[in-house]
Amino acid sequence: MRIDQLFTISFQSVLNNKLRTSLTILGVVVGIFSIIVIMTIITMLQNSIEDGLAMLNKNTFQIQKFDAIQTHGRDRSQRNRKNITIEEAYRLKKVLQQAKYVGAEQWQSGKVIKFGNRETNPNIHVGGQTLDALRTNDFNVEYGRDLRESDILYSTNVCILGQAVVEKIFPNINPVGQMVRVDSNPFRVIGVMEKQPEMFGESNDDYVLIPITTWQSIYGKYKRSVNIMVTAYSKEEYDDVIEAAIGYFRTIRKVKPGEPDDFSIFSNESMITTVNDITGPIKIGALVVSLIALLAAGVGIMNIMLVSVTERTREIGIRKAIGARRNSILIQFLIEAIILCFLGGVVGIIIGVGIGNLAGSFLNVPAAIPIDWVIIGISLCVMVGIIFGTYPAYKAANLDPIEALRYE
Repeated sequence: MRIDQLFTISFQSVLNNKLRTSLTILGVVVGIFSIIVIMTIITMLQNSIEDGLAMLNKNTFQIQKFDAIQTHGRDRSQRNRKNITIEEAYRLKKVLQQAKYVGAEQWQSGKVIKFGNRETNPNIHVGGQTLDALRTNDFNVEYGRDLRESDILYSTNVCILGQAVVEKIFPNINPVGQMVRVDSNPFRVIGVMEKQPEMFGESNDDYVLIPITTWQSIYGKYKRSVNIMVTAYSKEEYDDVIEAAIGYFRTIRKVKPGEPDDFSIFSNESMITTVNDITGPIKIGALVVSLIALLAAGVGIMNIMLVSVTERTREIGIRKAIGARRNSILIQFLIEAIILCFLGGVVGIIIGVGIGNLAGSFLNVPAAIPIDWVIIGISLCVMVGIIFGTYPAYKAANLDPIEALRYE
């Protein structure tokens, strides 16, 4: 009998027992759902993080006072670190000739920007920037002009607005040339930045950029640490530039040989690695739970298939009496087991992706489908069908046709 005929017979047999089929695949649905829903949420979060990191140049890394992500809190050695200063940033720029750009930035959050009787919510980030910092961040001016060296040198009160600020206080007006108040300080708008990708559904455009010297004259009393931004000329030189920057900066910070760095290196790769380190155990846990559920489902499918073999003993005897081969019987029952697992897997994937994306909508992250885990889930279902369907299929194929015909 041809394989397509066996598939048709097997599929029809599964459809003829809808209630039994539904109850049988329930365990598979639960097993696949449990892993797909978690992987869907993790995929959405990772995609959102990667989109948000797109604003940082691919060949760029940052030198910061603290680690970007604290998984166990800051230990005493980190808490005792000295602030990174603008003078140290300038010294690093002078000696790190291997780098394309070496910039510095400082931020103050929770500020209000006003224009006339319009104002933003108190959630605007005010960033003091050097010229190189703008280039390392891939910040591009959509219209107007960029900061100039003279703006840094003379601490001028000029600013560049993020798109969220423009939408809030300049809905129908070209902001370039207008005067705004940044935290009550008058600034002339010289440009508007391009829109940035969102992260977790939150805008990355709620900021104002000003010369770092102007920032320090206004917010210097807060004693904020400087973030240093370094861009390599190419991906091939990236690791070498990091090593050189660490060596130079240890010298600038007077870190003794043998002592740990009193600063942290942050890059897209380090952020993604940290996220993967956090999500890795979650993925493993979800996979273990799923495998246990699929194991239980597989035992249930084997038992149901054995019952099905018993119920269809006479049918098997008739088929053998008219010439059906053992291989045809074995393959038919094996296909039935695989179809049951496959259907359960498809239902589990659909429900898992649906609920995962529903949960993602509450986290304000874009929808996603974990294609790799969908493929893994389907593969697991097929394997479960083969493993737990083999014994019932073997038993059906080896029934004695004479004894089978006598069965009532």
